[in-house]
Amino acid sequence: MTTFGVHTGLQHTTVDELVGMWQRIEALGFDWISIWDHFYAADLTGDPTCLEAVAAHTALASATERVRCGSLVYCAAYRHPAVLAKAITTIDHLSGGRVDVGLGAGWSKVEFDAFGIPFLPVTQRMDMLEEAAACMRGLLRGGGKPVSFQGTYFALDEARNAPPPVQDALPLWIGGGGERRTLQIAARYADGWNIPFVSPEVFAAKRAVLHDWCARVGRNPSEIRCAVNVGVARDEDDFAQQFGNLRMAVRPGVLMGPAAQVAERVQEYLAAGADQVNLALRAPWDVGNLEAAAAALGL
Repeated sequence: MTTFGVHTGLQHTTVDELVGMWQRIEALGFDWISIWDHFYAADLTGDPTCLEAVAAHTALASATERVRCGSLVYCAAYRHPAVLAKAITTIDHLSGGRVDVGLGAGWSKVEFDAFGIPFLPVTQRMDMLEEAAACMRGLLRGGGKPVSFQGTYFALDEARNAPPPVQDALPLWIGGGGERRTLQIAARYADGWNIPFVSPEVFAAKRAVLHDWCARVGRNPSEIRCAVNVGVARDEDDFAQQFGNLRMAVRPGVLMGPAAQVAERVQEYLAAGADQVNLALRAPWDVGNLEAAAAALGL
């Protein structure tokens, strides 16, 4: 089943603005809303104006009634998986069983440096992501049973996550497009895979690599939902305001133009194999543009 969602950035906004936006997104007929995990604005400008993810995820679950409440994605280097699993479990109870959780390796070095968190080499960050995914899958799927794990970065000793989530199989997502490690980790542990700001052609190629990894690890690829985040901007000025110094990196996956043109481009991602397309929006919120996109998508 095709799902359309909205990924809401937490930079340059207020809680009141976010709650109003989330409720409007739900009323428009979208089935998914997600938040990110950043300490600074996700634009590599060094702007620190950004709300915190676990608190925002909690508010999202409490302010909505129907949509899936996702996170794309929590940074494994910022969050101990056991502590995060307890938080996500509680949010699942608050939402009545509507929560998804995503994990990634982290990429914004400015945040690591500012908060004194070691920015490890990519190989080590990927090792940390894999260990976190294994721990969280065990804690969120164990029905409160003891979970033990011994890794380089994380360890669990008969850890029990009780009460367990409302959902027996709370969906775990892995975010990113690295073909040697990220997609391998997704094939082993994920219920969903998400990649942001790539063209339909790149999405299709990465999805094929994921399916290759599934074959290697003995996983049915149909068990993993494949999603893409695409930016939406009114014009070049809006694009620059949203993405700052990331403009060149994200441009292939940012849609501009009339709503009908945006919807036509979304269809290209669906043809490339996307099970879910999320419109990735950042403040200042453009409700009119979102309403037009929803209508063009047939919501």
